[in-house]
Amino acid sequence: QVQVVESGGGLVQAGGSLSLSCVASGTIFSIIAMTWHRQAPGKQRELVASINNGGGTNYADSVKGRFTISRDNAKNTVYLQMSSLRPEDTAVYYCAARVYTDYHNWDEYWGQGTQVTVSS
Repeated sequence: QVQVVESGGGLVQAGGSLSLSCVASGTIFSIIAMTWHRQAPGKQRELVASINNGGGTNYADSVKGRFTISRDNAKNTVYLQMSSLRPEDTAVYYCAARVYTDYHNWDEYWGQGTQVTVSS
């Protein structure tokens, strides 16, 4: 079994910064990719940023230039540094880890989410 735990959410004023962390633990052979998603009230969950095991990154257009995803492979940890935050960034942020649990089998595991609230 694999556990994914996010931390670092909170309340911040518009224009401010916040950093999220996510740790994957358990039966992990290797991590393929780790991603951050968010879901605002009444909206669908959307992909915010992703990073693969080679360090390649992708971002949603809405966060490009403001958010940075990074990864510590040794700690199975991914970070999301958010700056120039806007009220529309308010959402529950979820981390997901796409993991090989052995040579052949992989699956995607999700955390419970952490609330980010940006006040205007």
